Amino acid sequence: MNAHIFIAGSGGIGQAVGLILSESTAFKATIYFGDVYQQAIDTAIQFVTEGCSHSTQLHGVLMPKEGSNEYIDEVLKKCDIILDCLPGNQAPRMASLAKQHHCHYANLTEYVQETKDVIEISKDADTAFVLQTGLAPGFINVLAHKLYEEFREDFGVDIVNSMHMKVGAISKNAPSPHYYAFTWSPIGVATEYLKDAEIVRNFKKIKVPALSGLERLIIDGDEYEDNFTSGGAADFPDAFAGKVKDLDYKTIRYPGHYQWVKNTMSTIANSDDRIKALENIMLENIPSVEDDVVVVYASVEGKDINGRLRRKEKSYKIFPSMVGKKRLRAIQTSTAAPLCEVAYMLLTHPWKGTILQSQLSTRDFLNGPFVTAIYGKY
Repeated sequence: MNAHIFIAGSGGIGQAVGLILSESTAFKATIYFGDVYQQAIDTAIQFVTEGCSHSTQLHGVLMPKEGSNEYIDEVLKKCDIILDCLPGNQAPRMASLAKQHHCHYANLTEYVQETKDVIEISKDADTAFVLQTGLAPGFINVLAHKLYEEFREDFGVDIVNSMHMKVGAISKNAPSPHYYAFTWSPIGVATEYLKDAEIVRNFKKIKVPALSGLERLIIDGDEYEDNFTSGGAADFPDAFAGKVKDLDYKTIRYPGHYQWVKNTMSTIANSDDRIKALENIMLENIPSVEDDVVVVYASVEGKDINGRLRRKEKSYKIFPSMVGKKRLRAIQTSTAAPLCEVAYMLLTHPWKGTILQSQLSTRDFLNGPFVTAIYGKY
């Protein structure tokens, strides 16, 4: 099976997607890296060329900052899929191009309003649009759905007390005072810390302020803290509103981090652009690191048919690993692998229109070649 794939965005995740697809034996990909910066394109092509264990077909496409141009239109006419690794505010633009050129489309963004915009764009499309299919949102949602399916089958009930989804992209070490180091997009972190989170309480979807649900927890014997952040629940507050009494997504951090964020946010209360102000302060004080770990935890809890309280849960710790000749960070592989899995599913399923996380086949996704290569067999 051959496919022409346009990767929009040539940063760390786009590079990982390109390398993982190039190394795969599931299908043969001709890859087009698109970006608004030529240097980013050149870096991505060099990264995949150096990392791939065999020859591969790579092309670069310089994108305008807005809209399209004749060159991109000609390239997209050849493509089967657009994999959108750009900042979330670009999702409606790339989705519109996918619809115009009859390409399948998949993205990563946790941005809520942009996701609603893409859903509207894709309603009558003749190709498929799979949304929010990275790590969180993405893998964590499919994992939680799988646990819900198992709970129903094992315990004979359809309604449960809770579904909790938690993910942390963190450094192996985290000194005070912030107990954190950047392993992915600073603007993404600032955004999820400040935009409202959608959760379910007492079977109803509600919005709560980000960082308003601080708790401590232990996963695999290690202590963390978690808090509400925006976007990670994907479409689950709607999909499970009548089936799960309490549902939420939280971001995992080391103990002490959220207090530092709270103290920092108090200094920017009157800022015109709080997201940008928080990003700038974090960039000034928090370093970026390569040696990272991704912590994933999901649980479904409720009473079985006999009234006994039960819980299904699953956790992962993902560390940096080798793909081809390159060592990829945990956040790269754990985010890129679900997107690559969806690309494979798009090529092998007759899908059209909007596909949300709650609609993906948990069996096919969790046991597919790209997800199992990083997360192992479920």
